[in-house]
Amino acid sequence: MRHLINILDLTVPEIDALIRRADDIMARPGDYWGACARKILATLFFEPSTRTRLSFESAMLSLGGQVLGFSEAASSSAAKGESVADTLAVVSGYADIIAMRHPKEGAPIVGAAHSLVPVINAGDGGHYHPTQTLTDLLTIHHVKGSFSGLTIGLCGDLKFGRTVHSLIGAMSRYENVRFVLISPEELKLPSFVKQEYIKDRGIEYIQSQDLESVLGDLDILYMTRVQRERFFSEEEYLRLRDSYILTPEKLKLARPDLAILHPLPRVNEISTEVDNDPRAVYFRQAHYGKFIRMALILMLLEEAAK
Repeated sequence: MRHLINILDLTVPEIDALIRRADDIMARPGDYWGACARKILATLFFEPSTRTRLSFESAMLSLGGQVLGFSEAASSSAAKGESVADTLAVVSGYADIIAMRHPKEGAPIVGAAHSLVPVINAGDGGHYHPTQTLTDLLTIHHVKGSFSGLTIGLCGDLKFGRTVHSLIGAMSRYENVRFVLISPEELKLPSFVKQEYIKDRGIEYIQSQDLESVLGDLDILYMTRVQRERFFSEEEYLRLRDSYILTPEKLKLARPDLAILHPLPRVNEISTEVDNDPRAVYFRQAHYGKFIRMALILMLLEEAAK
């Protein structure tokens, strides 16, 4: 059974094929209506979500399928103490494919081991978020046309940011990529991510605590919020939450062809005044998420049917 837990579960040719299919879905949506008729997607979200959960549901409904599931742990038997393994063993008997989000790293691996159907990791703690990365890659494909030769700045919470970890893993497989890691000392990229995806592959990178000093070097700026839910201390969160705020004034330092991405939700790390800047593509990015998830659902269901 094929699952998607980590973006590296997909080969580069598979990612390229998913992007081509997502492009085709966007161009000819009517051709895909009914592609998942009589198929059911279960969305098991043990942690709050807006874009990811709704884009999965919209993707399945747009393919002519149906959706069932829950949007918080409190509304599932997890509130009674049921294990992830048991939940997946049961729900996989009710659905053809599962999208699962969980606050604990590795939970989707446990769930997939007990599932009768494909499981898609929709985010596990501070670990991975492969479908957000597919969304990011589709966005970069549309705004830059290529993944090679880009300087990518990742700014904010690089320690707990699962979207950051997944994007670095994916982009590290393309040629002549350079990373600029922008964060306060307390939220630096974990050493295991840096070692595996950057150092071991001989990729050029720099670390900085100052966004303005590196902004002019970037082709992509991937902003992230400081995630309150990952902190044990409210005091520490409040101290770090406003470390970086992107404003029109700061963007005067950036290239005219910079692309600003954000996995959302935004708190205040990007001023709303930036929204009208043509370089701000984060709302388009969220829109693309539906189409790449449609392509992924089709791929996994087709493989499961073989």
